[in-house]
Amino acid sequence: MLNALLFDLDGTLTDTDALHVQAMQQLLLEEDNRVFTKAEFEAHVSGQANAAMCRYLFPERSVAEHEAFADRKEQRFRQLSVHLTPIAGLGRLLDFAQAQEIGVAVVTNAPRANAEHMLQALGLSERFEHVVVAEELPRAKPDPLPYLTGLERLQASAEVSLAFEDSIPGLTAAVKAGIFTVGLVTSQRRETLLAAGAHLVIDDFNDPQLWAVIDRMAGR
Repeated sequence: MLNALLFDLDGTLTDTDALHVQAMQQLLLEEDNRVFTKAEFEAHVSGQANAAMCRYLFPERSVAEHEAFADRKEQRFRQLSVHLTPIAGLGRLLDFAQAQEIGVAVVTNAPRANAEHMLQALGLSERFEHVVVAEELPRAKPDPLPYLTGLERLQASAEVSLAFEDSIPGLTAAVKAGIFTVGLVTSQRRETLLAAGAHLVIDDFNDPQLWAVIDRMAGR
């Protein structure tokens, strides 16, 4: 029986890539006169933890400088993301999980301040039992540890769980954790998500194919 739903945050609960790109473009132009493109974000930053993002952007800088830039970038993102819209069908899925007593958790590479801010902006702060922040663990996505931690906190097993992701690092982590992983086409193309190992790719949480999987796993 289905007993856990694990959700990535950015690009999965809400489509925020454009805001992250905007925050990075503003800061890099202001501080380094550097032009940063959406294509560069998709290829090297989307879904990555901030440590990996900064290693890509500034390989010559110290860890302390990386952390300072990441803090400025996330603060700028939070300023830009006051009003967020959930992906279509999310409320329906969360209501179903509550009615069926299915555990739900967020598993994110975003900092905790971002996670709390975004869930508050979405009106979802009370809907998730756990928020697993990969930066607080020894390893972030694409390592499976964040998803394995989410399963542990929900006291769930991978075989009867679903994970929802939009990025390649996130998909890799969830699949390596042994979870049936559903990709959302908010930041990557359908073909890219399938090639990365997604078991199913959907436009939003109302997709009939998703609900067919849920009905099968829930024994309905």
